[in-house]
Amino acid sequence: MRQKFAGAAPTIIGGMLFALAGFSHAQQGDGTRVAIAAAIVKPDKVEATPERIAALKAPAGFTVTAFATGLKNIRIVAVAPDGTIYVSRRDQGDVLMFKDANGDGRADGPPVTVANRAGAHGLAIRDGKLYLATVKEVFVADILGDGKLSPLKLIIGDLPDSGQHPNRTLAFGPDGMLYISAGSTCNVCNESNPENATLLRATPDGKQRTIFASGLRNTIGFDWHPRTGELWGPDHGIDFLGDDDQPEELNKLELGKQYGWPHVYADGKIYPQSTPVGDITKQQWKERSEPMVLGYTAHAAPMQMLFYRGSNFPAEYQGDAFVTMRGSWNRSTPSGYEVVRIKFADGQAKSIEPFVTGFLTDGGKTHIARPVGLAMAKDGSLLMADDANGVLYRIAYSGRDKGAAALAPAPAGPMQQQAQKGNNVPLALTRVPAKSDAKLSVRSPAFAGGAPMAAKYSEYADGVSPPLTWAAVDGAKSYVVIAEDPDAPQKPFVHWLAWNIPPSVTSLPEGLQEQPRLTAPEGVLQGRNTRGSLGYYGPRPPVGDPAHHYHFQIFALDTTLTLPFGADRDQLLQAIQGHVLAKGEVVGRYAQSQQPPK
Repeated sequence: MRQKFAGAAPTIIGGMLFALAGFSHAQQGDGTRVAIAAAIVKPDKVEATPERIAALKAPAGFTVTAFATGLKNIRIVAVAPDGTIYVSRRDQGDVLMFKDANGDGRADGPPVTVANRAGAHGLAIRDGKLYLATVKEVFVADILGDGKLSPLKLIIGDLPDSGQHPNRTLAFGPDGMLYISAGSTCNVCNESNPENATLLRATPDGKQRTIFASGLRNTIGFDWHPRTGELWGPDHGIDFLGDDDQPEELNKLELGKQYGWPHVYADGKIYPQSTPVGDITKQQWKERSEPMVLGYTAHAAPMQMLFYRGSNFPAEYQGDAFVTMRGSWNRSTPSGYEVVRIKFADGQAKSIEPFVTGFLTDGGKTHIARPVGLAMAKDGSLLMADDANGVLYRIAYSGRDKGAAALAPAPAGPMQQQAQKGNNVPLALTRVPAKSDAKLSVRSPAFAGGAPMAAKYSEYADGVSPPLTWAAVDGAKSYVVIAEDPDAPQKPFVHWLAWNIPPSVTSLPEGLQEQPRLTAPEGVLQGRNTRGSLGYYGPRPPVGDPAHHYHFQIFALDTTLTLPFGADRDQLLQAIQGHVLAKGEVVGRYAQSQQPPK
């Protein structure tokens, strides 16, 4: 087989670019050797004629029609409470507005351009405002009486760089917070910016944000179950693993959880080529990662997702989710090019099945649409955006099964409970008793106790960890560092967790690596700070605040800990209970008087 396909040249077959790359070998220092057959297949785009649209397939009683046509690269769809429809266009860099005042299932007229920003993509609506995400920015504008927008105002200007996945998306959670998806920069790599390959959680004004979940290659769509309030989202699988790997993942997303990428995928499979930093084994990475709940056909490319809450569809659809699948490009038999339904029971996902198909035509050689945006119209029908031919489709039910009353908004409790964990508690030093009254002497060569810290230790500047030193403790088997700010709105804000510092080490240099495990000092593990990243995260008090106090607390232990990397402060404090020989701290202060440029 390998002999037959090795070196095969790309071939044009039936209007498709077809390149069978044969077998590529992934090798690394652990002896891995894996043969993979890879294919590139891109069906030709053909016109979305009325005849082809009429041939689309949906369950009995459903109709699929064109709400508007000729819209070019339409991507994400959002619907205001009054029924006004907004659609972003990434390639054209704008936002279009539509209305259907007479309720005939078609746009009343040509779209109105209401905003212009390069790379316009993610959209969200809340409290009479429209939020717009580009690659690195989030803007907000008031929705005026006629549906047009006030001038856009920049609220976030420093989202991570895009790379392979530039399409930022937005949604407001039931907790009133703004959730932002930031995909990975690559197919598989160790990201240098911890905000890549994550879902972020921000305040509506954009002034504060944290990493909600990580290890997500590209979770463009996500939504909250209307009955449980739990967050779900599909993630894009890794490319070039063959026709049937990696399956597209459906994950239940929870605060602080890691979802495998880039080293582990699906239900716990190990990616053969990558290497975790800090000499972490792939088995250790796997133990820290959440397996997918459900998988779907590889390379189908999940996009926008929503839970159905409306009253147009039959009652059996309420509480189920719908996802657009934009379609594959590296599978010998194309997948995706459809809308799928995720069936839920008792709040849990049970299966994924096709819902609207037929966008892939001529036996997979051509396509009339690549589904991206998905939203529920005011009347309960679905609106689906196609970024290939620029058709905004309407999916409606006109059969005999009566729909149930629309569902109430998702409950806020689950998201609030996750966010409030560890808030409004005392500093770590006061929460864990020591075995004796001995004081551990701690100082920093960079600042005197109670004195200001240099800007380079803050996230407004270099963001490097300060040097620390402490007195050796007889009988200590390891040391722990916990840095906290009790003056932050989230009290206390955790800035640094590090443990299993060897007993021979009584000082840390400036600028330690921000990664799960250190190799200098050897074997030190680092945990999840309040920002949601691993390792040191420097002071970033609100501009104009009085100086915040940063407590660098050192604990001498009579043991080493079996706690895995990425643990949070409460898990660390529980692990050191009964093992503290001595403890001490040094406190620095930091204030930021000048607003940095965005």
